[in-house]
Amino acid sequence: MLANQKHVAILLENNYQEMEFWYPYYRLQEAGAKVLTVGPEAKEYTSRYGYPAQAERAAKDVSVTDFEGVVIPGGFAPDHMRRSPSMVSLVRSLYERGKIVAAISHAGSMLCSANALKGKKATSFFSIRADMENAGATWVDQVVVRDGNLITSRIPSDLPAFCRELVHALKLC
Repeated sequence: MLANQKHVAILLENNYQEMEFWYPYYRLQEAGAKVLTVGPEAKEYTSRYGYPAQAERAAKDVSVTDFEGVVIPGGFAPDHMRRSPSMVSLVRSLYERGKIVAAISHAGSMLCSANALKGKKATSFFSIRADMENAGATWVDQVVVRDGNLITSRIPSDLPAFCRELVHALKLC
């Protein structure tokens, strides 16, 4: 491992959206980051279509100081993630410490639970727009939005722009 290598968590739960997990997972590795998969428990989770992914660590067993950022994939997984106090606490702590917090699609619901949207400009899958606005965000329909340490995108086809912004924000390029 490189001494200056950036460490990034990617969150996992059942019913994750495949592309929104795997695309950033491999893109961050390609850019030189050390990626750690984190779930409510260290176990295997399945995507919407049954594709497995292993959470290497449980959220309760990691520290905010372990990471420079976190990626929250969408799908139906964020609805399960937000039921885990340790998952919500990890996202909130990273956000409050100014670390990069990146959420795509339905992952905006985790940002709502982590109180990370007040006064922020953000985007998401359109169906959670009202949730994000009620949590204090100014919602916009854009491919990628960066407001400080918060990066958001709407749908899988936004992944190239989302990952470019993520790599840039983490100073991996």
